[in-house]
Parts: sequence; C-alpha cells; structure tokens
Amino acid sequence: YTGELISLNLEDGSLNWRYQASDQMGIGESSPAVGGGLVFVGDLAGVLHAVEARTGKGVWTFPTQGEIKSSPVLADGKVIIGSYDGYVYGLDATTGDLKWKVETQNYVHATPAILDGVAYFGGCDETFHGIRVSDGTEVVSLSAGAYTAASSAIKNGRAFFGTFDNEVIGLDLATHEIIWRYEHPQRHFPFYSSALNVDGTIVIGGRDRMVHGISEQTGEALWTFMTRARVDSSPAAADGRVYIGSGDGRLYVLDLDSGEKLWEFDTGAPLSASPAIADGKIVIGSQDGVLYCFG
Repeated sequence: YTGELISLNLEDGSLNWRYQASDQMGIGESSPAVGGGLVFVGDLAGVLHAVEARTGKGVWTFPTQGEIKSSPVLADGKVIIGSYDGYVYGLDATTGDLKWKVETQNYVHATPAILDGVAYFGGCDETFHGIRVSDGTEVVSLSAGAYTAASSAIKNGRAFFGTFDNEVIGLDLATHEIIWRYEHPQRHFPFYSSALNVDGTIVIGGRDRMVHGISEQTGEALWTFMTRARVDSSPAAADGRVYIGSGDGRLYVLDLDSGEKLWEFDTGAPLSASPAIADGKIVIGSQDGVLYCFG
C-alpha cells in the first residue's frame, strides 16, 4: 500500500530492488505477472506498470480511468488487464501499445483465465465474458446471475468461479451451459476467493469462514474446513496439499482428499493475500506488512 513493487531473493528474503508505482493510491489487490523479462502490475491510481524483472527499471506505463484490482495475465504477446473503469484491455506486452479494449457494464475485478486463445472472466455486471486474445472480439457473454469478483479456474473445457450470491458455479465452455451450482446448505455467504481445480476437486475459500472442496463433476461437497474468520485468500496446491490463508491470521495446510488440517501457522495478522509456490517454498504476505516464506 506504499505503492511499491518489491523484488526479493527467494532464498534469503534479501532485497533486490524497489520500484515506486503510485505514491498516492498504492498497489492494492493486483498481483504481479512475469514474462519476457518484465514484471507487470496494476495500481489503485489505475495505471498498469511494466518493469524490468532483473533491475526494477520502469519500461512503460498505461493509464486506465479506474482502479486496477485485477491482476495482469500474459497471452500471445499481450498483457490483459481489467479496470474499474469497466474495460478489459489488451496491450502489447513489449511496448504497452493498446491493441484492443472491450467495455463491460461494471467494474472488472477478476483476473482473466486463458484457454485456447480466449480470456474468460466473470464481471461485476453479473455476466461471464469470453474475449478473443488476438483481436478483442467478445465470443462469450452469459448471465452469471450475480456479481462476480473472483477469478475463474478453467480446466477440461469448464470454468469454475464463486459469486456474491453465495454460489460456486460450474460452466461448460463448449455448450455455454451451467452444469451445476454449489451452495452450502446452512451457511450462505459470498465467495471472494478464486477457485482452484486440482485432481477433480474445486477448492475455494468463502466468507462463511470455510474452505470448500467440491466435486468437479457433480458440484457436490466433498469436504469443508472451518477457520475462525472469512477466507478471501485464494488457494494454492502441491503434492496433495492445499495452502490457504484466513482472516484469522493463520496459514492452513490441508489434505486435498479429505480437507483435514495437516498444520497451521499463526502470523498474528489477517491473511487475505494468496500463497505462491516456487522451488519448494510457500510465500504469503500478511496485512501487517510482513512477508513469510516456508520451506
């Protein structure tokens, strides 16, 4: 929230460089994307930044007309970003030149997911969109029936995402039909966490304080795990384990098959950020400004 993009050495946490983005609005929920020797991130002043990954030197910026809380995604030489001005932008990743933009009817909070040259995302306009990466043509526009801030998990020709109408939706991308809707039978709270699809299980956190494991095929609950606060963190998985943070300040590690807790770590501050996994390490930041790395 100081508006800095920071690069650290993964082995020991030492500082590589700092890049100052906005010094007034900060960097909010936009997570960096890396590719082609560049790092991309959006800020709350509505600017997308491209920075040299090795040196932290700014290469180009692109202003939008609203906050950027969506995370950039790279595909086919383009960086794609949503903005609270209601547009999704496709920019040349090397130069920042605008290739296309597509207007929606409300904020674009979710990060697009790419499949077969199409960027899919649910919008705050209660619509699930599919935009062709090559030219910005909208090829899918389906009513999701609810405000959607969470990003989609796409696998096996299907998209899975949570909504603010307390549901997780499974959508067939070939037929454009909703194949199932999941809602907990007792606890009806929005889903802000983005879904993860791994080994036939959809894993997602809820503002009902629970982590949900849902069958990819049927939409039925396989397991749930209760934390002590809302779960806005999005899950990551490796080697049959699920890693996810909670507003109760704990990083939880769950068994993917059963949802049973394997271990937890209490940071003492809410965890709304999502864990990242690389080189056998798990990294997550807490709301008191501390970054943690676990081996």
